[in-house]
Amino acid sequence: MVVMKNKRLKMARMEHDLSQEELAKKVGVTRQTIGLIELGKYNPTLNLCIAICKALNKTLDELFWDEEM
Repeated sequence: MVVMKNKRLKMARMEHDLSQEELAKKVGVTRQTIGLIELGKYNPTLNLCIAICKALNKTLDELFWDEEM
């Protein structure tokens, strides 16, 4: 479910007290890109998913795996 993925990303970002801008800088994208991912309007590349996971100390499964697929 797309909504759950987006909530997991936003919650993980907030757990680390990071703004969208701060996370974006850590992974080399714009704040708008992070915002669109959280809104479910942008599908990140695998490389970007991995970079986000490293920045948030999470696994791909924790942030991006859709258990209902």
